[in-house]
Amino acid sequence: MKMLDLFKSGGFGDPSTFQGAVLVGIIFAFFAWLVGRSLRLAVQRLLAHDKHARLDLMAVKFLAKLARYGVYVFAFVAYAHFVPALSGLGSASLTSLSVITVILGLAAQNTLGNLVAGIALLLYRPFKLGDRLQVIAPTGSETGTVENLTLGYTLLRTDDNRRVVVPNSLMASQTTINLTTDDPRVVCSVLMNISYSADVDKARAILLDLGSKHPKATQVCGCPLTQLGASGVVLSLDLWCADAFTAIGLKCDLLEQAKKRFALEGIGLPQALTTVVLRDERRVVG
Repeated sequence: MKMLDLFKSGGFGDPSTFQGAVLVGIIFAFFAWLVGRSLRLAVQRLLAHDKHARLDLMAVKFLAKLARYGVYVFAFVAYAHFVPALSGLGSASLTSLSVITVILGLAAQNTLGNLVAGIALLLYRPFKLGDRLQVIAPTGSETGTVENLTLGYTLLRTDDNRRVVVPNSLMASQTTINLTTDDPRVVCSVLMNISYSADVDKARAILLDLGSKHPKATQVCGCPLTQLGASGVVLSLDLWCADAFTAIGLKCDLLEQAKKRFALEGIGLPQALTTVVLRDERRVVG
C-alpha cells in the first residue's frame, strides 16, 4: 500500500506534478520495452521450435514487428490519459489534433503507403522468404532471393551478393515474376545465329547433339528456326533444366560449345553489315 501512496495526490509519483509525470513516463516506457522484448523472444523461440517449417516465417516476423510498434503506441496513449496535464490538453485541442493528423498523414503518405502495402503483401502472399523474384529496378531487371520483409521495404539478395531494397508500395504495384514455384523447372532457350549460306539441318543436328549430352539439361524440346535476320537466320535450342539459376550456366556452356563445334564443322556465322555512304560532290556552275 505504501508503494501505491506514492502515486496518490501529494505523493512523489503524483502524475499531476512534473516529477510525478516523469516517474510515470519512465514506468510506462519500461513496461513497453519489457513487453516488446518479450514478444521478440517469444517469436524467436516459436521459430526455433518450428522444425517442420509449418509457420510462415515472413508473416510471423512482420506481425511481430507490427505488434511491438502497437505496444509502444498503446503505452504512449495510456500515459497521455494517465497524466492530467496531457489528458486535458488532448481534450481541449481535439480539433487541432485532427488537423495535425491530416497534415502528418499527407506528409508521410509514402511511408504509410509502404506500411499498408506491406500488410497487403502479407495478406495476399505473392511470395515468401527464400523465394527468387525478378523485379524492375532503376538498374533494370534484377533477380534476387527475398531476404526480409520489413514494415516499409522488401530486401532482395542478388546472385552476386548485392542487396536490392524495394519499397513495399512498388512491390505491391509492379509485375513481379516469382521464379520459385512447386515445380521450379524452366525452359532454357539458346539462340544461335548462322549465315544464310550455312547448312541449317547440319547446324540443327549439332545443337540437338550438344543439348542431349549436356548434364544440366533434363530434356531437349526441339530446335526450330525462329527468325530470318538481315545477315542470317536464328535457331532456338529449347531445353528443360532444373531451375532458373541452372538455366544461366546451361546457356553459357551451350553457346561456347556451339561456337567451337560450328568452327570445326564449317558452319558459318553471320558477318556484321557495313554501310557505306557515298557523298555526291557535284558542283553547280552558274
